[in-house]
Amino acid sequence: MNHPNESSAMTQTRTVPRLFSAMLTLALLCAAPLVNAADGGPKKKLVIDTTASGVEVKEELTQVPVLLRLHSGNFTFTEAQPDGSDLHFFAADGKTALPAQIENFDAANELANVWLLMPKVAAAGKTPLVMTWGGDKAGAAPAGGKVQDPAAVFTFHFAAADGLKDSTANAIAATSGTAKSVAAGPIGAAVALDGGAGIALASSPALKLPASAGFTFSAWVKPTDVSAAAASLLALPASGNGLRIGLVAGKLEVALGAASVSASLPLKPAVWQHVAVVANGGKVTLYVDGVETGAGNLALTDVAGDALIGRGFGGELDEVALIAASRSPAYVTLQALGQAADSPLLSTDEEGASGGEVSYFAILIGSVTLDGWIVIGLLAVMAVVSVYVMVTKAVMLRTVGRANDAFLASFKAKSRALLTPGHDDIAPVVEDPRSQRSSVYRLYAIGLDEVTQRFNPLDEAGQPRRLSSAGLQAIRTALDAAMMRENQRFNSGIVLLTIAISGGPFLGLLGTVVGVMITFAAIAAAGEVNVNSIAPGIAAALVATVAGLAVAIPALFGYNWLASQIKNLSGNTSVFVDEFVAKSAEMYAD
Repeated sequence: MNHPNESSAMTQTRTVPRLFSAMLTLALLCAAPLVNAADGGPKKKLVIDTTASGVEVKEELTQVPVLLRLHSGNFTFTEAQPDGSDLHFFAADGKTALPAQIENFDAANELANVWLLMPKVAAAGKTPLVMTWGGDKAGAAPAGGKVQDPAAVFTFHFAAADGLKDSTANAIAATSGTAKSVAAGPIGAAVALDGGAGIALASSPALKLPASAGFTFSAWVKPTDVSAAAASLLALPASGNGLRIGLVAGKLEVALGAASVSASLPLKPAVWQHVAVVANGGKVTLYVDGVETGAGNLALTDVAGDALIGRGFGGELDEVALIAASRSPAYVTLQALGQAADSPLLSTDEEGASGGEVSYFAILIGSVTLDGWIVIGLLAVMAVVSVYVMVTKAVMLRTVGRANDAFLASFKAKSRALLTPGHDDIAPVVEDPRSQRSSVYRLYAIGLDEVTQRFNPLDEAGQPRRLSSAGLQAIRTALDAAMMRENQRFNSGIVLLTIAISGGPFLGLLGTVVGVMITFAAIAAAGEVNVNSIAPGIAAALVATVAGLAVAIPALFGYNWLASQIKNLSGNTSVFVDEFVAKSAEMYAD
């Protein structure tokens, strides 16, 4: 038993390390935002490509928002938190954290849209960055950050979770009685307008555009009818002769007071298109899908107050943004083409991340769904059974064939002696180990036993050995029955190969069809068609068909080879039965 003073000393001794450990843990938690990208958890290197192979931009851009689309082809959703709260992004050094904002993260359908604020995007080059998830940084949600242009007035993503919420730090209040959220926007959810009052923005100190700074307005639009006389995308202020950006007879137009500038071509109906208006130094330029479609002189004045978005507009809107500064054509191009579906702007740098080439096999395996694995598992069992049947049956048939050849050689040389019960030459054949593996020998043993049973009474009576016609027929019947059993032995298990041949492809096709159905169901649920999200699912679904063919083709070749070997052995036994009966009749017929 310890002395009370000793127990107290021991308790104090244990308390000090525990207190130190707790303090150290707290310090590490506080320093978590400063950890490197390599500190635990999976990571992936990404590249923003502004060369001709990506979205070609010939001007270096700074502090620019960039959209990152995640799907099953470039991200393993099962490794991250269900809401993506453990996603983190770093510059190429793996240390400098990049502001990130999750617009939507659908782990079930494996689709997500994340906004990054890039401090610099190289001109006609490749800007690397690092994405990490899980590990020591799990739980630090980047969704709380604000990813915005430094001069942004407002940005409406219209995300399903946020609705009519300004994503910038200005948090400009927006209200609407007719706007409805729709899932199938160009970037996650969007909002549908019916041509009524639109979305009202409350007056705010931040809601102003100084003439000296110019402005940049952008939005994704999907007009229902481009023949409408006029539809407003932005009115600032909401009433009066302020700034007006909208569609007139389907053409993008910007007006300030009595002056206006229009695009040269109308927009397409029921198609998502990116529109932008940039004003600076008395000139305004209009863009559609990143391409200049109109320009003209427009004297700017200071505008401020409340605002309206989408008054009189019938259709859908997404990513409506206003910047109190003019941005370059390169900026507009990056936003329009970089935000488009199937954009080549941002790609996975597999070589930089792993030091090797892209593993297509890994992409396929990683995209196979649960139902696909079930089908592949069943096919794997069929493959193992087929291989087992083919190997064991091939070994057996080869062994039986060699034993038959050895016995038939002996029988051919000494047929009369071997057909004489009690002859001295019979014992060596019986004792030969190969004879026990010979199907022909087993028939011979049965036939000789039948002959012996008929000769024993004659030998006891001292009568000559004779076989009647009925006796020969009985011997043939016994040999035919034995030959049938041998054929059954040869063919046992072959039905498993026929099941693999006929059932394997159909089972694989079933897995493919189910996989394709799940892929298209996920696309329908997400409301977004992206070849990068479709391709891995379809390719993974086809893995089941490949697995089915991989089972059936070897089984087909093996079955045909085994069938030919069985046919040869069956032919040998059939010929031997005829030869045994014929020679017995020749020697012992009445």
